Amino acid sequence: MFVILAGTALAVSDSDVEASLDNLDRVLSQRANYIKARQSRIDSLNMERLKYGDTPRLMNEIAEAYTSFNNDSAIAFLRRGAEMSDGITAMQYRWKIASLLPLGGFFEMAHNTYDSINPDSIPRELLPSYYDAGRQMHSYISAFFKLYPEISKPHTEASLALQQKLLEALPSESPEYKFNLGEYYFLTDRRQMARVLLEEVVDREPAGSNLRARAAHHLSTIALDEGNTNAYKYYLALSAIADVVSATREVLSLQELGTAVYADNQVTRAHKYLSTAMENAVECGAPLRMVDTSKSLPIIERAHSGHISTWRRTIYWIIGAMGLLMLGLIASMLVLRHEMHRMTVLQANLRAANTAKEVYISQFLQLCSIYMDKLNSFCKIAARKLAAGQSDELYRMTKSGKFVEEQSREFYEVFDNAFLHIYPDFVSKVNALLRPEEQILLRPGELLNTDLRILAFMRLGIEESARIAQVLNYSLNTIYTYRNRLKARALNRDTFETDILKITSEN
Repeated sequence: MFVILAGTALAVSDSDVEASLDNLDRVLSQRANYIKARQSRIDSLNMERLKYGDTPRLMNEIAEAYTSFNNDSAIAFLRRGAEMSDGITAMQYRWKIASLLPLGGFFEMAHNTYDSINPDSIPRELLPSYYDAGRQMHSYISAFFKLYPEISKPHTEASLALQQKLLEALPSESPEYKFNLGEYYFLTDRRQMARVLLEEVVDREPAGSNLRARAAHHLSTIALDEGNTNAYKYYLALSAIADVVSATREVLSLQELGTAVYADNQVTRAHKYLSTAMENAVECGAPLRMVDTSKSLPIIERAHSGHISTWRRTIYWIIGAMGLLMLGLIASMLVLRHEMHRMTVLQANLRAANTAKEVYISQFLQLCSIYMDKLNSFCKIAARKLAAGQSDELYRMTKSGKFVEEQSREFYEVFDNAFLHIYPDFVSKVNALLRPEEQILLRPGELLNTDLRILAFMRLGIEESARIAQVLNYSLNTIYTYRNRLKARALNRDTFETDILKITSEN
């Protein structure tokens, strides 16, 4: 069964990777809450310390709470516990101090502190803690000097030797045993066997377990060696989630994952992961992790800055486009305002035209009334003349044309007033169409003359010469003569009459 399981590999799809990264993003958004919860645990222990005073038990519990959260504080409380203890209890504090000193770069001090302890005097139940502290110390030193095999190799061998002893001291069914056995297989290049055990640890341990974080990190390395990039990022995300949930600041998975997603061009996400990893390292007091993170952070920072610059340029383009749209809107508003003003003027002119037409109709009705009165008066005169036998005198009256002349004069007066009320600047606009030397000049007291009346009828839509002659009581030839003479005086003979029709009542 072990061989069969060792031959299988976890299939991780792109959607699985994205889901794990989304879950990590969600957990990171609550990072402050996890840190606050761990700090609350530390604060409660410190309150207990203030109440009961310093005791070896409290020093150990506070140091455990600070481990991987603030290593400087953890070391300080371990030292305080060592000072107030003796015998095996003091030895416990010293090997725990030795396991943390390499994170601050105190390699020789860590080595000397650990070597000062005689393992023969340690009770069997405390040996797992002793061996695990030594394994961790040598592992940190080996990792720091991994580019220098002559320094790194002895520490790697010492770490493996201590892990073998740790396995002998641990209960075989404990999660710690399975993890350390899997890690031992991993470090001795038996990757398939390691993967089976480490996957079991990941499956069984809770989300905030330190064993789960470490097992998932080893599985990510195995996946990377196998060329399975999806599984590599998936397990790094699981490891990082466990670190965040447990408020562990001494982390490695998050910074490796930041570099991995940067390779996928996820610059913003990579910057967030690496920035958080650096922040963790600073807050934890772990220069070793600061060095690891700082190797990748400048590259991501430049890429992130470039990403921001791209967005900034995009924003500038958007602002420019919005500016152009604003200018277009302002121009449209100005055009609209101009059109509204023009419509207002047109409406005013329309109202004026309607008023003028009402006046014209009134004048026309008045003229009709006058003609009816004149016609009635003429009928009475004719009836009296005929009744008195004065038909000759009636004949002379009508033949002289005096009656028609008087009626025409009254018609012209009413027509001129009505027309000029509608087109008050008609005369000036007609003169604008004539040559300067051919301008129409009116006599004093004269509103319109025959030329202007002919043009006025044309403007009113009465363009037939026969109708104009009938209304003005002229012969047809006379009207033709007047129209031809007016066209001869025009600036543009061909369009003169069309130009007359275009004259408006606007001032």
